[in-house]
Amino acid sequence: MTPLRLVTRDVPPRTAWALEQAGLHPLLARLFAARGVRGADELDDALARLLPPSGLLGSDAAAVLLADAIGAGSRICVVADYDCDGATACAVALRGLRLLGADPATLSYVVPDRRVHGYGLTPQIVDLVVAAGADVLVTVDNGIASLEGVAHAQAAGLAVVITDHHLPVKNGDDVVLPAADVIVNPNQPGCAFASKHLAGVGVAFYVLLALRAELRERGEFGVAEQPRLDALLDLVALGTVADVVRLDRNNRCLVAQGLKRIRAGRVQPGVAALFAVAGRDPRQASAADFGFAIGPRLNAAGRLADMTLGIECLLSDDDARAHELAAMLDAINRERRTLEATMREDAEAQVDRAFVLSGDVEPALAVFDPSFHEGVVGIIASRLKDRLHRPSFVFALGQDGALKGSGRSIEGFHLRDALDLVSKRHPGLLVRFGGHAMAAGCTIAPADFETFRSALQGVAREGLDAATLERTLVSDGPLAAEHFDPATVRLLDGQVWGAAFDAPLFCDAVEVVSQRLVGEKHLKLAVRVGGVVRDAIWFGRVEPVGDRVRLAWRLGLDAYNGVERVQMIVVAAE
Repeated sequence: MTPLRLVTRDVPPRTAWALEQAGLHPLLARLFAARGVRGADELDDALARLLPPSGLLGSDAAAVLLADAIGAGSRICVVADYDCDGATACAVALRGLRLLGADPATLSYVVPDRRVHGYGLTPQIVDLVVAAGADVLVTVDNGIASLEGVAHAQAAGLAVVITDHHLPVKNGDDVVLPAADVIVNPNQPGCAFASKHLAGVGVAFYVLLALRAELRERGEFGVAEQPRLDALLDLVALGTVADVVRLDRNNRCLVAQGLKRIRAGRVQPGVAALFAVAGRDPRQASAADFGFAIGPRLNAAGRLADMTLGIECLLSDDDARAHELAAMLDAINRERRTLEATMREDAEAQVDRAFVLSGDVEPALAVFDPSFHEGVVGIIASRLKDRLHRPSFVFALGQDGALKGSGRSIEGFHLRDALDLVSKRHPGLLVRFGGHAMAAGCTIAPADFETFRSALQGVAREGLDAATLERTLVSDGPLAAEHFDPATVRLLDGQVWGAAFDAPLFCDAVEVVSQRLVGEKHLKLAVRVGGVVRDAIWFGRVEPVGDRVRLAWRLGLDAYNGVERVQMIVVAAE
């Protein structure tokens, strides 16, 4: 484990005071000010505060094309991605098109199997769309990098609408876009949309907003009787949080609105069923439920089975069928956990052996084992990155005989750009690659694994300095004793937290009164803070801590026999 340094967020005192004067709870005022909120108006999550779809380049053109297609009775096929964002985006697109007047008989979808088809709109996927008899192909959460697939679709006579949020392909300094009829992507050149961090499901939702406006302009309905697209916001919120996109103001609004609807019982049967199998109460739904309970169950289908299961669950309007599919997703997720545990142990053993041989942790990690499952490599890469604070790639052998790698990075090291540099220095090494700053993927030949590892480490040595490689955890400092109560837990759980708007993490110097293992893998502690003894638990920790340490922890509730107890949920120690 890389040594950890705990630092405390800066809190602008004047801003915190102003937020408190505007009626905000004192603790929330402090937390929000530390996260960059400058005024109470930024916390207004009313739908009216959403950025208008007219600012999203391509949305108006997509609306015209789709309105014409609906009017002509054209067949529309949605091509989805096999993760939670892609599944929710697919469900949003299909449900939304139905709400806006498309004949359900003209709508279909295709989702790749990651082991068979790989990622994105490949020519093979286009052939499936053609076989379905479609006239219009609409991608959700993919397509911006599918140059060959879009060309194949155009040659087949399909109209192509790309809706995506990923970064486009670059050739040197030039951006290369697919030759689609319409592209809607906040990250395409020339798009001035202020929220560059929309998830794929967010982009799909915005296209529907533009389509509704276009149909309204054509006189299909008036404002009073227009379809209520807000009914889709539970799906939008789920996909946004699960894809770990930055929760800027616009995304926080989308998530907040989705949570409000779920808590009020206005929820798709599939989402309700997923809450049920996860043992979560939708009346107390939180963003954490999306990220740690609901999202993983959907993602498991794309990792180990077929994301069709997840999409069908989200599309079902029959409660019994939705619960049947949710139970299947839950079983697949349990299988995923077992597989992940074994793979993680093997990957960490590889890294530990390399450490023993070299005496140091390499600036970037790449591991491979023939037994690794392609669907879980991204999770293992994330675990390695968290444990060692290094950019990490994990590879598995694909069905086509190539190595499929998934990587996760740390702040300050742009992973997709690193792959681009590797490809320039070693032409032909990367069969394909793509992704973001923090997550990327690539395909290589088995014989090239060591070359890739060496090349990635070379780029990392140049791009990472000692400060970037230092594992730093940012906390909100101590929590005042008067806030250590169930009311504060509920207050915090009711807010929208996520990427770039992190959930509160407190830090205190404590005296450890007692510690013991529970369930053979969790460290249960009693700690003295300011003269008061509190309960604490560190999930997944088996090694004891010192008598006096600084703990980073979150506030949680432990309910037993109907009695609620507040506890510290420890995540790190210094």
